[in-house]
Amino acid sequence: MTKLKFIDSISGLQAVQLLRFVTFLIISIIFTKSHLSRPQIGNWELFLFISSLLSFFWVTGIIQSLLTLYNRNRTFRTDGYTEGRKSPEIYNAFLLISFFSLLVFLLGIPIKFMLESSQGKPEIPYPNLLLLYILLSNPVALIEYIYLLNKRPHRILQYGIYTYSAQLVLVLAPVIAGYDEKSAIWGLFAITAVRWVWLIILLRRYSLLKVSYDFIREHLRVGMPLILTFLISGSAQYIDGIIISARYADPGVFAMYRYGAKEFPLVLLLANGLSNALLPRFSTREGMREALGTLRKRSDRLIKYLFPISMVTMLVARWVYPRLFTPEFTRSADVFMIYLVLIVPRLVFPQTIVIGRRKTNVTLYAAAVEIAINIPLSLWLIKPYGVVGVALATFIVYFLEKLFLIWYVWKKMKIKPQEYIPLTSWLIYSSLLILLFVLIDHRIIDIH
Repeated sequence: MTKLKFIDSISGLQAVQLLRFVTFLIISIIFTKSHLSRPQIGNWELFLFISSLLSFFWVTGIIQSLLTLYNRNRTFRTDGYTEGRKSPEIYNAFLLISFFSLLVFLLGIPIKFMLESSQGKPEIPYPNLLLLYILLSNPVALIEYIYLLNKRPHRILQYGIYTYSAQLVLVLAPVIAGYDEKSAIWGLFAITAVRWVWLIILLRRYSLLKVSYDFIREHLRVGMPLILTFLISGSAQYIDGIIISARYADPGVFAMYRYGAKEFPLVLLLANGLSNALLPRFSTREGMREALGTLRKRSDRLIKYLFPISMVTMLVARWVYPRLFTPEFTRSADVFMIYLVLIVPRLVFPQTIVIGRRKTNVTLYAAAVEIAINIPLSLWLIKPYGVVGVALATFIVYFLEKLFLIWYVWKKMKIKPQEYIPLTSWLIYSSLLILLFVLIDHRIIDIH
């Protein structure tokens, strides 16, 4: 693939995350049109859900801390990007992810046996394959970030196009040929094997195969607060589910909430891609000023086309939901509209500066306060507003968390909000979106 001038590290990382989402979306759609039964599709979805649930927080924490340590760390005394430099940081991060993968694998073995002995047949689909997939699939998450750190954005896009196209073929072909969902899982293992070959080639090319316990300790010191942060933040949706289940005996109410409690994926993926791509640039003081300008410019670009898309989506949500699902899920649209409003805090990025400057204890504190406020607020708002109140509590606490981080960056790090937030665009579009939400909520605007 020739180098594309319009692809930089930010757009390359955003593109590969969108490719990942689109790939699994296409697979899910085709599965529903195939011969697979609903329980078989459920096994596939549960397999992916559990593997992500047991891995996402520590994989994300390790990778984000690597992005901040690559340019500057005490162990190797690096101070900025050097062309052609082989990185011992990348190799030790690979060892760390591999260790956590092995740890989850080993801890899962006795749990699997306990489930089998107590129930005869565990409800977890294919537990042996699940543990093996967790062991093998997580280290390959490093690939796109190795390219990112070595300033090869066109390679990120190349990797995404090749491997996710292959994943579509390897997962869908056996199902289309008439085999069951287990064959699709074996397709995941096949593409994981391809990615392992790719990863080994990159490790040999870009990393120095040198084990450093000092760097691993430094990595954990920076990364552990992030791991705990993502664990706490990720648990919020499960706590919300427990609150709703305890309040309503009807499982249909829980299903209605879950169908609506989904953040707009385009916003989530592009925002996370922008944040992760800029983390290495904030790791040195010399690159801070340029990084702040880039963050402001790129977030302004996201605001100007993601807010209008969110507004159009909000306008048609109540029309789409009963037609996409059933009329019983109309109330899910109200939950979904509140999750659309999460774009307001989502497209503000103080956490990128905080994590980039390795102030990871601050993010942990913010996440702990967020969950501490979320529980009583959800219990309070569920009484007058039902499940919509739980979604509203999610928006409020996430918005308050961002305000706290903005205050911290301003007062403790001496970086004013306008240096990295396009305040005019953000305030105008946020006001328009919230106004639209109020008009729809009060049925002044009503599209059915």
